[in-house]
Amino acid sequence: MYLGISELNYTNQRNDDIKSIVRRAEGLAETGLLSVIYYFIWRIWYRLDFAPSYYGRGKYILIFIYLLMALLAFHLCEGYQFGHLKLFDVISSQFISICMLNFMAYLQICLIANRMAIVYPMLFLTVIDFGVAIGCCWCFTALYHSRYVPHNMILIYGNDNAIDLKFKMDLREDKYTITEIMRYDVGHEEIVKRIGMHDSVILNDVPAVIRNDILKYCYHNEIRTYVVPKITDIIIKGAPNISLFDTPLILVKGRGLSAEQRVIKRAMDIILSLLALIPASIITVVVWVAIKMDDGGSIFYTQERYTKGGEKFKMYKFRSMRVHSEDDETFDAAVEDDPRITKVGKVIRRIRVDEVPQILNVLKGDLSIVGPRAENERSIEAGLTSIKEYSDRFKVKAGITGYAQVYGKYNTSAYDKLRMDLMYIENYSLLLDFKLLLMTIRTLFHSDSTEGFDKAEELKEKRQKVIAGSKQMEEKE
Repeated sequence: MYLGISELNYTNQRNDDIKSIVRRAEGLAETGLLSVIYYFIWRIWYRLDFAPSYYGRGKYILIFIYLLMALLAFHLCEGYQFGHLKLFDVISSQFISICMLNFMAYLQICLIANRMAIVYPMLFLTVIDFGVAIGCCWCFTALYHSRYVPHNMILIYGNDNAIDLKFKMDLREDKYTITEIMRYDVGHEEIVKRIGMHDSVILNDVPAVIRNDILKYCYHNEIRTYVVPKITDIIIKGAPNISLFDTPLILVKGRGLSAEQRVIKRAMDIILSLLALIPASIITVVVWVAIKMDDGGSIFYTQERYTKGGEKFKMYKFRSMRVHSEDDETFDAAVEDDPRITKVGKVIRRIRVDEVPQILNVLKGDLSIVGPRAENERSIEAGLTSIKEYSDRFKVKAGITGYAQVYGKYNTSAYDKLRMDLMYIENYSLLLDFKLLLMTIRTLFHSDSTEGFDKAEELKEKRQKVIAGSKQMEEKE
């Protein structure tokens, strides 16, 4: 039996290695092709603007720099996740990467030429790159799905709410197939027996002791395991290792960002906010005209929110609801067809323009550009009542965008949002801030990112049906 398991594991490891190598080769091939196209654009339109040294081997350095910038841009925007992300997500990520890449390349050309170079060749290059990106994404994603079928998975859960993960993963039937769900309390022998009938395991909200036993078993037998992290897992993951003694130690300080990180983050907030003032002014004029034509009310709306240390401040937004709609206590949270939202409000919410005035809050120091969402008093009281670790998200300043805003939805549970916020705090870096800024652009193309809270009852009904079906299968067996 041991030999059989080893042979199976060897096959799985080989497939994973091949998948990783193929994905890297695809990324390098696409990036290399884009660099070659850039070389020809440079050779046709910009070559004469450069010093004589770029007529010889200097041009290879120029192309190599473009290649490195392309690799960094695509990595930051998750542009190489062929098959892992939806096709549309990969394409939109690559579009963002290409725009950023060619903008930086144009600035580089202007710097070397010592003057403002003509811009239309770079626009032409960007259009060509878009076409190449669409073709490569489609081909590489199709290749991935032709070689790798979805894993046959078992979900082992604790709380009934943990079953909601199944519904999320069912949206990616091309990648995940959960064929069985099981509560953690059926016994270790039964769990091991069921795991042996599946390719991989998902552990969600399983008590620590039982989860550790399952995880050790899967690790020893090299079974692919997906674990939904608990708060303590996230804290430990972000803690540094200490090697002072012959016993491994992990240091958990729990103080949020260091002094150096706070200074760098504040400097970035000020610089980016000042740069954003010009486009923000244009957006403000457009929104002002639209709101005045719609209902004639005030353009701005202020609401008390909370930031680092639970400090209260007034947050600025473009008004997206009817005047005095906050006095209507009929609605506790925004749903998809909330009648309080105006016609203009639906548009500016959909493209997240309503949050542009928060740039002023960033300059004042109330907010950071990237950080946990600034919640109102009602949401905070609800969070503190249901989740004892909820106050940990106030270790850093709240932000206009953030980890939970990028990867979550409006109706993502408070506990899941807290986990995302802590993942950001415990793994903070300037590079992560830039990545989340770029990923924020991608969320503008997703309608499900603004999904309302009215989906909760629908999820509850689906959850109960799945549990009932699972019990019927157990009774038959």
